Amino acid sequence: MNFWDKKYQEFREKVRAFAEERVAPLAVEIDEQQRFPIELMKPLADEGYLGMVVSKKYGGSGFETLEYAIAVEEFSRVCGSTGITIAAHNSLGLWPIYAFGTEEQKRKYLPRGCAGELVAFGLTEPGAGSDAGGTKTRAVLEDDTWTLNGSKCWITSASECYAAVVTAKTSDEPGSRGISSFILEKGWDGFTPGKKENKLGLRGSDTAFMHFDDVKVPLENQLGETGGGFKQFMKTLDGGRISIGAMALGLGQGALDCAVKYAVEQEATGLKLSERQGVAFQLADMETELEAARGLIYRAAMMKDEGIPYSANSAHAKLFASEVGTRCAAKAIGILEQAGARVGEYPAERIWRDVKLCEIGEGTSEIQRIVISRNLTKRYLETLNKS
Repeated sequence: MNFWDKKYQEFREKVRAFAEERVAPLAVEIDEQQRFPIELMKPLADEGYLGMVVSKKYGGSGFETLEYAIAVEEFSRVCGSTGITIAAHNSLGLWPIYAFGTEEQKRKYLPRGCAGELVAFGLTEPGAGSDAGGTKTRAVLEDDTWTLNGSKCWITSASECYAAVVTAKTSDEPGSRGISSFILEKGWDGFTPGKKENKLGLRGSDTAFMHFDDVKVPLENQLGETGGGFKQFMKTLDGGRISIGAMALGLGQGALDCAVKYAVEQEATGLKLSERQGVAFQLADMETELEAARGLIYRAAMMKDEGIPYSANSAHAKLFASEVGTRCAAKAIGILEQAGARVGEYPAERIWRDVKLCEIGEGTSEIQRIVISRNLTKRYLETLNKS
């Protein structure tokens, strides 16, 4: 598999054309009004972008992970809010049902999700963010029904979703061993979203609390085995980190595009900004780091497609791309000077606000470094044991 094959270049061109035509014109309005772009959901679904990780058997488009990463990159390049909505729905909402669900669950929930009805992922809690094993939400089984109580926070599409995959403690076993997963439907008694968060960036994405007050969950809506929730969401996050890396890459590319355009068009002391060495070197550094990030992300995506263990690689991709994206956005603002800080005139300031989330969501940069270092030492010890 070669990500420079004509197949992938043509796919990128198709996604970019759609993103430029349908999404880019709404990006400023979405951000300034903190408005969820509900009018984009059906067109996105019609083009297959809301079912990218699901096979055609269940109504999805059956894209490769590499194609999925390219799509998230291209949508994020013009609108981070749209990029995160697509990424969270595919990687966190649909994928765990597709990967761990029963045949009945797949047939019930995946077609609706692929058709444009969003699925959310409820993991983070006020006291269990990076420490996901500290989940406090509880589920108690009586007869064939679970009763769920608790809250989740910072949940993408919490208000707009029609269903959600959520985690809860189902036993008193310490740490992560007593966590299970469930599929909940919007409209069930006791399942309510909280107030939309007023965020620094990604202001058009729907982010809010989820509250569970004696929510009755049928046994058939348990996802996988009892106590298997932690392993499920660790695998889910491995894939999700590829999409967050792709999102950061797209935002960083958008910042570079903006900076290049400005630098070529503006003059200072008789020279275009792009001809001044201080600016030219910054542009060169931005492109080099983005190309390196692109390689890490695409490599992790291809490893997933080929069934090769990729946990450390997705952490590499997410860590590097998110920090590169933030650096690129900051450099773009500097190159644009006053225009870079002015809201709405150029996208650099919006990109900077949007890309910062990529260093936090689906595991902070610190968590990625823990994942990477643990994999590194594990490989070293395995090598020692073989010698």
